[in-house]
Amino acid sequence: MSARTQLAREERAAKTREELLASAAQAVGELGYRDTSIQRITAGAGLAQGTFYLYFESRQAIFDELLPYFGQQMLDRIAERVHGARGLFEVEELGARALFEYLHQNPWFWRVLNEAEVEAPVAWRRHHDEVARRYLKFLKRARTDGELSDYAESELGTLAHLLIAARDYIYVHHLIKRTRRDVTVPESMIKTYMKFIRHGLGRRR
Repeated sequence: MSARTQLAREERAAKTREELLASAAQAVGELGYRDTSIQRITAGAGLAQGTFYLYFESRQAIFDELLPYFGQQMLDRIAERVHGARGLFEVEELGARALFEYLHQNPWFWRVLNEAEVEAPVAWRRHHDEVARRYLKFLKRARTDGELSDYAESELGTLAHLLIAARDYIYVHHLIKRTRRDVTVPESMIKTYMKFIRHGLGRRR
């Protein structure tokens, strides 16, 4: 087998695997983990049911990869958006906007995330650990730059989880209040969030 043929096969396999993950995410977003079957996943991907087992050994196996896979995609989107930004507050605002944009464009993600705590707890822990790790790294860098001088380094882990929770609850509030599915998080919510961030994290004089 030539190197080119091998590469083509690997690319096709990667594409098929991504199609299965995407179909599973859509199905969970619509039906929930418990009502998402392998048949539903393969049908959504336009594949034969037997193809599933070439990539995942069980339904739980694909569920355990869903949140880390798309969570990484979300985090990469945020990282791309904040690249080149300067200062704690600019990065925080661009990051929040990128998060809400991703959730708006991929409405299935919220259910994948929230049901995972029960239905795919290993995946849920992996995702939350990675989100917290990245946020803590960002806060440590900001502190080194003198932007969080009122906070000890030992407090930054708690601060990271507070900010993550604040974003989550803003989105939950938006879901409850919105009148149409195509409406994204209002600008007023983002401005209020940033006002809170600036007053809570800005250096007190």
